[in-house]
Amino acid sequence: MTERDELRAQIDALDEELLKLLNRRQSLAEAIGRIKNRSGQRTLDFRREEEVLARLLHANPGPLSQAALRNIFREIISASREIQAPLGVAFLGPEATFSHLAALKKFGHATRFGPMATILEVFEAVEKGKFQYGVVPIENSTEGVVNETLDLFADTPLHICGEIFLEVSHDLVSKTGQRQDIEVIYTHPQAYAQCRRWLATHLSDIPILEVASTGLAAQKASRNPNSAAIASAFAAPLYDLRVVERRIEDHAGNLTHFFVIGPDEPGPTGKDKTSIIFSVDDKPGALYRTLRPLAERGLNMTRIVSRPIKTEAWRYRFFVDLDGHREEPAVGEALAEIEALSAWFKNLGSFPQATSAEALS
Repeated sequence: MTERDELRAQIDALDEELLKLLNRRQSLAEAIGRIKNRSGQRTLDFRREEEVLARLLHANPGPLSQAALRNIFREIISASREIQAPLGVAFLGPEATFSHLAALKKFGHATRFGPMATILEVFEAVEKGKFQYGVVPIENSTEGVVNETLDLFADTPLHICGEIFLEVSHDLVSKTGQRQDIEVIYTHPQAYAQCRRWLATHLSDIPILEVASTGLAAQKASRNPNSAAIASAFAAPLYDLRVVERRIEDHAGNLTHFFVIGPDEPGPTGKDKTSIIFSVDDKPGALYRTLRPLAERGLNMTRIVSRPIKTEAWRYRFFVDLDGHREEPAVGEALAEIEALSAWFKNLGSFPQATSAEALS
């Protein structure tokens, strides 16, 4: 037996041992699922899943990379959820949008995914119980907030249960893969904005048609050989498209932030965020006074965005993210003060912070 054959034999033996351990883990997960069902608990426990991943990442001695470890155990956890009870997640579709990829990164492949035509439909599908959770884009690092998502949070009964940061890279894809065949380009407005400079330099004479998502852009390009789409590399094989040009975004390090929405309110993990919405009276210093409870307690506000109240001219709502969980005393006290000082207030929920950005691959 050669050295290579010997090493392969060792790998085969380890694979068989891994198979036994994985099935043993599934049996334990199935038993936990029965306990959850008896007590009326939901299958998905965001806090527990984050704790499992954090513990394994901390204990990992290598050479397995942290990213590879996260990907492997995400699928193991996803399979464990499936054996307890099928999980449904809605996303802004069709397939191969960045929202779809973010959902896969968060929930794994052993999940029932539902593509929705609009962000509003994602909210409605979860509110009506057709899906347990939804994944919606909230902000891009170069193009800013997604206003539709922000506006929908004002009226929804749903909570923010989690977040995903996803690396975003745009490819120009088409049926033939040849630039000379392109007569029109389909794109989502945000994707177009992120690639505007490249398009102006290389394809300035080609008309741009905006569509509802990058997945829909790829879908349309797959039906028209004289068109192209701005989409993710994830979309090309799914729609039988070829890459005309890779990474046409104008800025490297482009990230999109997604929220997981659902009925749950995850418990504290020790590394959490809280999101709130409020409006203030039209008086000098009102916003300053409303936010002062955060500064007085040394709480870090990570984002503030204003949006007009559609039913009241020149009045605004403020969306704020801060570090910490609402069950922590300092956070709870600050939120109570902010609510008392606000003309209108809504707590969107506390949820585990994403530890890192997810890679496209």
